[in-house]
Amino acid sequence: MREQPPYLRIADVLRQRIADQEWTPGDRLPSRAQLAQECGVGENVIRRAQELLISLGVLEGRTGSGTYVAEPRERLRMVRSQYREQRGGSPFRADMASLGKRGTWESRTDAKVPAPADIAARLGIAEGDLCVRTAYEFLVDGKPAQVSTSWEPYEITSGTLIVLPEGGPHAGAGVVDRMAEIGITVSHVVEQPEPGQANADEATLLGVQRGALVTRIQRTYYSDDSRPVETADIVIPAATCEIVYEVPVAP
Repeated sequence: MREQPPYLRIADVLRQRIADQEWTPGDRLPSRAQLAQECGVGENVIRRAQELLISLGVLEGRTGSGTYVAEPRERLRMVRSQYREQRGGSPFRADMASLGKRGTWESRTDAKVPAPADIAARLGIAEGDLCVRTAYEFLVDGKPAQVSTSWEPYEITSGTLIVLPEGGPHAGAGVVDRMAEIGITVSHVVEQPEPGQANADEATLLGVQRGALVTRIQRTYYSDDSRPVETADIVIPAATCEIVYEVPVAP
């Protein structure tokens, strides 16, 4: 069995000391040098352990002051469900409204972008075929909650009123409603979540540290003839959001 990296072991030790209330929210941790001596490791191991716990929201780093036990914070519950597509509006806005929160977003769309190889494979088109690409920053009560990049084959929406996801009379309606406007019935969506770490751009947009833990979701919408009509890469910070999947039970 592969041995656990030292920084993960130390992170568990620090987390347990917090759970045992040796340190409570608001308390300043001992210096890295002191912790390194207590734990019998180098200061770099302590630094990596603290950075991990900061990314998880357990600790809080204060420039020029030190590292503190973070105040408990409620994680935003984000439900992924086949029922989340609601007719006549944005699923994200409806989801946040059900939690008593205000869901908004900012977007930037680029039309006629050549599909890179991985996106082309997901959409069932040739590499270099044109797509409409939209980058989103989703906000909850004005604070960043997730980012995503959406790709739609240009040949599907070209010349229609829905060619721009965030422009025209159906702006912000969501993939299902928009596709319905041009006679395409979206029958199902496939999502593949996996853990990851925020890169520099994602960290800036999400207001987290570079390398903070995130959940990446690769999502693809399919029409009733199994044709992919949209695919997206969604990034959600693990420290502030929890993802729950709602699975229907057949009668």
